[in-house]
Amino acid sequence: MNEQTTAPKIKKETKNKIRVEFDRVSGWERFKLKYLTFRFLGMTIFKFFRFILLIGISYVIIYPFIAKIAASIMSPEDITNVTVKLIAKSPTLDQYKYIILENNFFKALWNTTVLSLTCALLQTFICCLVAYGFAKFRFKGNKFLFLLVILTMVVPHGVLQFSMQQNFAYFDVLGIFGLLEKIGIGSGSIRLVNTNIPLYMLSAGAIAFKNGLYIFMLRQFFKGVPDELEESAYIDGSGVFRTFFTIILPLSIPMMITVFLFAFSWQWTDNFYTDLLYIGGDKPILMPDIVAVPPKLALDSSYPNKAISDYTSAVKNTAGLLIMAPLMVIYLFCQKYLVQGIERSGIVG
Repeated sequence: MNEQTTAPKIKKETKNKIRVEFDRVSGWERFKLKYLTFRFLGMTIFKFFRFILLIGISYVIIYPFIAKIAASIMSPEDITNVTVKLIAKSPTLDQYKYIILENNFFKALWNTTVLSLTCALLQTFICCLVAYGFAKFRFKGNKFLFLLVILTMVVPHGVLQFSMQQNFAYFDVLGIFGLLEKIGIGSGSIRLVNTNIPLYMLSAGAIAFKNGLYIFMLRQFFKGVPDELEESAYIDGSGVFRTFFTIILPLSIPMMITVFLFAFSWQWTDNFYTDLLYIGGDKPILMPDIVAVPPKLALDSSYPNKAISDYTSAVKNTAGLLIMAPLMVIYLFCQKYLVQGIERSGIVG
């Protein structure tokens, strides 16, 4: 039988004795014992280089935002002046003023909020329902259907562009409207383009943009929920849906908030589906549409081409900052839930 060697335990009395003896020595001796050692020197060098590394990484990440914010308060003269880098000589808020007034910022804010909030709520609930089914129920074709969900994350959406556009331009449910047309009722299809209905339908069907990722994240979370909770609810007489709404959903609030934030953010800046589904109609102005140079800020031909190009980029970057601002406010309030949801999703190591 092998004997296991264990480290000798230091008793509490011994620790107190060492502490008392340490306090009795002079201040200089204590300083040498604590700071003038190779261990302390190594830790100091390590922390110093780690600090420098973090400063460098932070600079690389934050500098583009600082440059955009600095350029957003510059006048055309500052943009064209090669001696001006980050600090404007004649700061002005004209870029913000005319983007808000002439590019209909508040109208775009309202339209995008309504659209993004509705789609995000639908996607969060439906993806929770689908993911719970994949995680907790065993049925034939479970793995195959989940493979199809994963494929939605792989197939580029541009491949489906034409078929989706035609589907919603001539929408027919299982050929019912075509059958009604044959007997003289209706026109054979419904034209859903130039409305928000296709976006709501895609969200309600869990096949909107990135829904495969949401289902995967929620499935990983639900697989970690103990089965004993559901079994206890079933014994008490709860059905599947009652268990889902009263036990599973309250437990998954951080995860649901994470999915909601992802869905809201991606819909907030989406221009693929909106440009795809609004063809030849009066498209409501949305956040991506404000990225344009207002007429009041357009430079005339007296400026060099490079100056016009640089100022145009600065104005568009300012519009981008206005688009990002509401998302940053939401993130400040929901940061804790976002981190918790990502940790519990199983997609990080």
